[in-house]
Amino acid sequence: MNRKQESRTHRPSGAEQQKTASGVEQLLEGGRKRRVHTGGIELSVVELGDSDRPTVVLVHGYPDSKEVWADVAHRLKDRFHVVLYDVRGCGESTAPKPLRGGFTLEKLTDDFLAVADAVSPDAPVHLVGHDWGSVQGWEFATVHRTEGRLASFTSISGPSLDHFGHWIKNRLKRPTPRRAAQLLGQGARSWYVYALHTPLLPELAWRGPLGKSWPKMMERAERVPANGYPTRSLPRDAAHGAWLYRDNVRARARRPRTDCYAHVPVQLITPTGDVFLSERLYDELDQWAPQLTRRTLPVKHWVPRTRPDQLSAWIAEFVTARESGVPAREPAPKGPHADRFAGQLVLVTGAGSGIGRATAFSFAEAGARVIAVDRDGESAARTADMARLVGARQTWAETVDVSDEQQMEKLAEKVAAEYGTVDVLVNNAGIGVAGAFLDTSTEDWKRTLDVNLWGVIHGCRLFGRQMAERGQGGHIVNTASAAAFQPLRILPAYSTSKAAVLMLSECLRAELAGKGIGVTAVCPGFVNTDIARTARLTGLDENAEQRRRRRATRLYGIRDYPPEKVADAILRAVVRNQAVVPVTAEARSARLIARFAPHTRRAVARIQPPL
Repeated sequence: MNRKQESRTHRPSGAEQQKTASGVEQLLEGGRKRRVHTGGIELSVVELGDSDRPTVVLVHGYPDSKEVWADVAHRLKDRFHVVLYDVRGCGESTAPKPLRGGFTLEKLTDDFLAVADAVSPDAPVHLVGHDWGSVQGWEFATVHRTEGRLASFTSISGPSLDHFGHWIKNRLKRPTPRRAAQLLGQGARSWYVYALHTPLLPELAWRGPLGKSWPKMMERAERVPANGYPTRSLPRDAAHGAWLYRDNVRARARRPRTDCYAHVPVQLITPTGDVFLSERLYDELDQWAPQLTRRTLPVKHWVPRTRPDQLSAWIAEFVTARESGVPAREPAPKGPHADRFAGQLVLVTGAGSGIGRATAFSFAEAGARVIAVDRDGESAARTADMARLVGARQTWAETVDVSDEQQMEKLAEKVAAEYGTVDVLVNNAGIGVAGAFLDTSTEDWKRTLDVNLWGVIHGCRLFGRQMAERGQGGHIVNTASAAAFQPLRILPAYSTSKAAVLMLSECLRAELAGKGIGVTAVCPGFVNTDIARTARLTGLDENAEQRRRRRATRLYGIRDYPPEKVADAILRAVVRNQAVVPVTAEARSARLIARFAPHTRRAVARIQPPL
């Protein structure tokens, strides 16, 4: 009997349809349920969306069931035919008898082919796997008998056991200090693999205290929302799933296949905070997957639950590109940090010119989705248009005065509703004001603090709260200045505002660290932007103010430090999670003098600049 003959559709009764749990299972309630018979077991399958559209099959990992994909499936169902199934021994699927030898990759491949034949008999499917679903997916994507049944494969947090075996052997053959460290590091991360090979202990633990405490552990360690996940079948699923490790890991690690080349385009999504799998496992993956697209996400292991928004966006983009006939190696973002920022949502204030515009372009080159914010709507629109040309998948322009609290609140509401939660916020908008303290009016002080300080406060408060509530981290960059370290007699208002931004950033960094949100204060020196041309100079008549502006602009031009270098420093700071980043030689010198020679700093402050 072939796989097509062996599979059949199960129509649930009304009573069965009513047996749904709260939370994640409600997202799957409208799905069409069926039972697929293969190899003496029954697989529980749920289908969402129009079956005439491209089919996306989601395969869960250990110790999960198909409900781990509920949020992702819900986001994809309007564009694709989405299929989820409980792997053998999990959820509503039955377990093989006996358990030993019933979970080999060969039998899991039979299961996948049976599901694919049942849900999409006439067209190949797009496979997405997480954890052990990804381990299985690598098997499906590399064995000859699945050729023609797969259109693409998206791998998340799960390596090929064959690739892993070769990775180990290569390091044992040439054990340099670096390679030895990689082996030891992954060995320490794999502690749970050894535990799962222990006879009976995993089963007793999962059916006892571990099964009861697992949801709380996930909530604390990974910030996984506890809205009905995991399901009540967890203890049994985890006990059965231990055989995935016992039936496959040692055998493949010792004798990996030599023909394990992927025959479909592969999208690799690597969570950089994964405590179980090192990023180094994928260093040599290009030789096994010639049609490889790499992406990284600064989160932990359970990406389908913690970042369904980003994950579903990348899956949709990858599947759509394959269906459109785009070459497997489509033009990738060109920026040096594309693997870190591709697809992320970045909001930049003061993006109409200067450092803000250059920063928007740098994130765009890295493939980020960019929101350009400026009080000059035409300038913001130009930045958004140009950012799209240099690599951004999506860009938007928003006209907002950052000093206006109500405008910023409306912006935050709109961004959350239409674009999602911001991953990186760059509070860059600022104005310049120069002049002696006694010549600086109350209005000049108010305007300077409203834009330079309150604009940053509004951004941090509104978008930082959204990041914190999402619970998956993020990063805030606040543009301060070298003037935050070095006082000058002609910059009392400006220096005060930037010193306040620096201290605000340090305080926020301490507060938000526990939520996985980084905060950076970037402190540029003399950068060739429009700030000198547009700065307010107090205590002068209009003609004298214009002459001073032209002289200052000329001096900035002679220094000619490009804003693009500040933008590069901003991206590096986010990647490295740096606290304070002085940019330009004068900024670094000012910080050193402030730390180690405060008397010199005060002497410099008394010098009258040649303006």
